[in-house]
Amino acid sequence: MRDYKLGDKLYELRKNKNLTQEDLALLLDVSDKAVSKWENGTSHPTIINLKKISEIFDISLDELITLEEDKPKQKITKIVLTGGPCAGKTTAMNWIQNFFQKQGYKIIFVPETATELITSGITPWETKTSCDFESVLFDIQLAKEKFYEEGIKKLPNEKVLMVCDRGLLDNKAYMTKRDFDYLLKSKKLSEVKIRDSYDAVFHLVSASKGAKKYYNLDNAARTETIEEAAKLDDSLIASWTGHPHFRIIDNSTDFETKMKRLLKEISNVLGEPEPYEIERKFLIDMPDLNYLENLPTCEKVQIVQTYLKSDDNEEVRIRQRGSKNSFTYSKTRKIAISNLKRIEVEERLTEEEYINELLNADPERGQIIKTRYCLVYNSQYFEIDIYPFWKDKAIVEIELSNEKDKIDLPPFINVIDEVTDDFKYRNSEIAKQIKKGLEI
Repeated sequence: MRDYKLGDKLYELRKNKNLTQEDLALLLDVSDKAVSKWENGTSHPTIINLKKISEIFDISLDELITLEEDKPKQKITKIVLTGGPCAGKTTAMNWIQNFFQKQGYKIIFVPETATELITSGITPWETKTSCDFESVLFDIQLAKEKFYEEGIKKLPNEKVLMVCDRGLLDNKAYMTKRDFDYLLKSKKLSEVKIRDSYDAVFHLVSASKGAKKYYNLDNAARTETIEEAAKLDDSLIASWTGHPHFRIIDNSTDFETKMKRLLKEISNVLGEPEPYEIERKFLIDMPDLNYLENLPTCEKVQIVQTYLKSDDNEEVRIRQRGSKNSFTYSKTRKIAISNLKRIEVEERLTEEEYINELLNADPERGQIIKTRYCLVYNSQYFEIDIYPFWKDKAIVEIELSNEKDKIDLPPFINVIDEVTDDFKYRNSEIAKQIKKGLEI
């Protein structure tokens, strides 16, 4: 079992001294790989090295050995539950509460702001313009999320699931692109950073699409016809396309199974019982990029991916992701279980942390720069990666909740071959070929 407690402490001490793993390794007369293993929790320093560490960082040997923490580190997972009218969000909240409370989570719900405003008497059809309503809604939603986040930090719970009943980008579906861009600009906010501030987004498809006989206007804030509801559902999907963890739960099953599929997808993000990633990958002919960019449910993002020094059985990478000079940063650890299935643990980084991590780049791997097209097709979320060194081919990937899930590839994508099991098409291997200057 990994000793994350000791590893985290060593990492904290080293960073506070502005030392790299190589610097500390030289002071201890060990390899930098040994320091990496200690910080990853896969091995332990000897008592002699612990004594040296205590002297270097002016910390008692007893504290290093026991490392008793006053309080476990709180983990907050912030997700959005969105969807078209009459999609089952209210019922889904009850399912989430009952299921994840049993898994040891404190569940915090952030109520839907639009419903609160409309039921209180402030409606979009009575304000001067719909943009005025959306602007007020946006401000309240933004302030409310910050308020809840601060409140959660005061709780004693180690595991917290914060569920936002709709997120800030839902507003985009009710505005023209021009008006929404102006709204963000007036508030000095970036769409990329707003979108990716949530750990995951789950869209429940409206009953107007695939379950029309169950569509109703029971909610006081719901006024859409079936046709309007279906159109709005599409707009909401388009608004969130581009998020790195976006899942769509459609009406292809009965409602109870729909709820169970939602719980399964949330469990995957939370890493319950293990943070598995199940992914399939296909080599395809270069798609028509102009066609992709004109699809309403396709979003282009730029990715810079750097691999860090790591153990042989583990991949560690950092990533800059975004567009229009607005980026978010993350660090991901992957451990292979099979060619199809891996344990994946992801954490957010600040820009400063990202820059510091670049110092630990693996010298045997080059940096990968690629353009990713995030595409929704038939309620499935595809990621098409365009590499600068390929003119006639690309890679399409899809994450699955089950290894046996059926994949419905878009008709405008021409598959050359499935390469899920082909080692040379893994990004970590492509990075090695880039470093060597070899043709891929």
